[in-house]
Amino acid sequence: MKAAPPTLDEIRSWPAAIDVSDAARAIGISKSHLYELIKRGEAPCKVLSFGARHRIVTASLVELLEAA
Repeated sequence: MKAAPPTLDEIRSWPAAIDVSDAARAIGISKSHLYELIKRGEAPCKVLSFGARHRIVTASLVELLEAA
């Protein structure tokens, strides 16, 4: 059974940057799809990349979800 997506209030309480799997769950897409968007430079929110490791900026995720 899939975990329910987080609420906007929950996301606002997250750390400044989160991992790709949490961001994907919040957006409602698969982790692999979000990695593909990151690879193509088409991620819907700000991504911090450290070599092969990526973190999503929580504030940009909140902005994306508020605009939806």
